[in-house]
Amino acid sequence: MATPVQHDPAVAPTQAAAYEPAVEEQEGRSKRPIILIILALVLLVGAYFGWQRYQFGQTHEETDDAQVEGDVYPILPRVAGPVLEVKVDENQPVKKGDVLVTIDPADQQQRVNAAEAALAAAQANVVAARAAVGTAAATVSTAQTTIGVSEANRARLEKDLKRSEFLRKEDIIPQSEYDAVQANLKSTSAQRATAQQQVRVAQQQVTAARQQVAVAEAVVKQRQADLDNAKLQLSYTTITAPGTGIVSKKNVQPGQVVGPNQQLMGIVASGNTWVIANFKETQLENMKVGQPVEVEVDAYPNEEFQGHIESLSAATGARFALLPPDNASGNFVKVTQRVPVKIVLDKVDPEHPLRAGMSVTATVKVK
Repeated sequence: MATPVQHDPAVAPTQAAAYEPAVEEQEGRSKRPIILIILALVLLVGAYFGWQRYQFGQTHEETDDAQVEGDVYPILPRVAGPVLEVKVDENQPVKKGDVLVTIDPADQQQRVNAAEAALAAAQANVVAARAAVGTAAATVSTAQTTIGVSEANRARLEKDLKRSEFLRKEDIIPQSEYDAVQANLKSTSAQRATAQQQVRVAQQQVTAARQQVAVAEAVVKQRQADLDNAKLQLSYTTITAPGTGIVSKKNVQPGQVVGPNQQLMGIVASGNTWVIANFKETQLENMKVGQPVEVEVDAYPNEEFQGHIESLSAATGARFALLPPDNASGNFVKVTQRVPVKIVLDKVDPEHPLRAGMSVTATVKVK
């Protein structure tokens, strides 16, 4: 009968431990090629994408310092007064010419009435001045007629005087009759001189009357201008939309007393938007008007918009700041400046409208 072999408990674990390192070493050797292959693939993929990024950077310039811009029309009253009615609401679309706000026109209507009365009075003065010209002209005509009569009488009396001298020498007529003829001739001459003086005075009166007409007509023009201005001010009591867009930032209510140049609301033009991208000055070397641009809007991360450069600013953005930097004074620290570039989209996507102020990323293909 076979005797079972009994293992020494102190010897068995020692032999098992001797085999374990060999197994782990074989497993480690089998995993090393896989890790190396994975690392190689990762390096290859990273190198590929890095090379692609490098090539992309050589032909494109990109910036996220960009935003959507649009026309914003400020609505400012030109006359003061209480607001009667506000006919629009916040974010309401409006068209050019739509009535937005009406101001109480009572004060302006009173000015129109006063200007109309002043104009009527000035027109009446013109009529009176023209009548004065007619009167002065009639006086001139009367004085000239008197001169003519005096000339005729003088010619007749001169002939009578010659005959009277002959008759007096012949002692046919008395001395008194001869003296009477001489006196009549002198009187007629005096009348003629007086008539001539009256003609000169009347002509001066005509000139003065015509000047009064010119002054009265000038006053009429002034009063007409005042009336036109009063009507213009009256028209300002009705505030209309200067363009098509959407009402924003409404800050007016009925009954509120407003003054000139007080902003009541704004209208953001809905059909005209563009992008202003502020590129670093070091990115402008190859940038030109007309180059294609790819625009990514933060509001639409899955959409891409195509456009082109329309213009480049003539100065950096810092030159238009309230306090532009002056490198000639103080300590000089060189800072890379940014130049605004205007980008226009090639087409409008009505399903993805762009709103002024949206943040975008612009990428220009410069080569």
